Amino acid sequence: MKSDPASRRFAPTALMLGNVVTGCAVLAPAGMLPELSSELDISIRTAGLLITFGAITLCIGSPLTAWLTSRIERRMLLTATLALLAVGNIGSALAPDYTSLLAIRLLMLAIGALYTPQAAGTAAIIVPVEKRGSTIAYVFLGWSIAAAVGLPLITFIASRYGWRASYGAIGALGCLSFLLLLWRLPEGLKGTPVDLKTWGEVGRNRTIVLLFAITMLQMSGQFVIFTFMGPLLNKLTDASPDAVGLAFGVYGICGFLGLLIATRIVDTWGPYRTSVLFTSLLLAGIAGWALGAGSFALMILSVAIWGLGFASTNSMQQVRLVAAAPSLAPATVSLNTSVLYVGQAVGSAAGGALFARDLLHTIGFVAAGFVVLALAVVGLTRPRQAVATAAA
Repeated sequence: MKSDPASRRFAPTALMLGNVVTGCAVLAPAGMLPELSSELDISIRTAGLLITFGAITLCIGSPLTAWLTSRIERRMLLTATLALLAVGNIGSALAPDYTSLLAIRLLMLAIGALYTPQAAGTAAIIVPVEKRGSTIAYVFLGWSIAAAVGLPLITFIASRYGWRASYGAIGALGCLSFLLLLWRLPEGLKGTPVDLKTWGEVGRNRTIVLLFAITMLQMSGQFVIFTFMGPLLNKLTDASPDAVGLAFGVYGICGFLGLLIATRIVDTWGPYRTSVLFTSLLLAGIAGWALGAGSFALMILSVAIWGLGFASTNSMQQVRLVAAAPSLAPATVSLNTSVLYVGQAVGSAAGGALFARDLLHTIGFVAAGFVVLALAVVGLTRPRQAVATAAA
């Protein structure tokens, strides 16, 4: 295996930056729905289908590509994926109409689906066992940066220079990330092959199935609102594009802070209690949005509380899945990413249906309902040892 210590030290950062590109590519339409709607002469709801159909593609593509590509050398696999994401975003910038844009997006995400789970698996290979948890969390930090920095920039660029410029900027970032990963990721990395028997073992594990349900419900609740956050803020509070960008920035920065806090306390609190805390914050923030709809100040405060929970809850899900069945971790991490995208599809579809009917206030309460269910299922996964201790 050709590598050096400096290369391995910087490799997790290269993998993390690839997640920034992936996150921006997946979330981009949410930051420019008004511009897409206006220039392509489509409704806000139709523009939102870029996220819904994209999420459906991702949820199918994530486990399928994990199975089909598990024997391919990781450096080749991940750099090729980033190259495709870069080309796909540049192609999106040149798309002549909505149909072409949707087709390019679905093709791009069908292959791009493999990046996040395979990057996490690769991170686990290149570091010592005792650093795997923190390194995987660090690689997932790229999604928080995409939300904290990427989405506000996408909104800013789209509102001033058009949605095509935003896609072009993501494509340029993808090219840079491709080169960095090609330079720093060691050669000769191969993960554990995933076979069909593995999926059967996952399906028979009750705890893992419940954890997947939590991921789906948490993400569904968030994307009922998140997909249409910009148009909702505009309609409910007359928020400008810059104010919408501020909301995305608050969401992402608080997500980053929440992840840092979760990483600090999880070793002493344990994954279950940490998961309960941050799912509760998620619920508090989304409920606050529902109750404060119409007041920009209250909605921004709610977004901040919600933001504290969004990245940390997903990180805790990864930690709990690995702990539940370490031998199945390559499959469960990949499937959890797929289930996450199922949640995005369900939430954005529900939010789109409500938005099209002008049920703007109802959207927040439906979102909160999903997270209430998620918190209830979290309770069902309480470790037996904790239950026995409480009874004693």
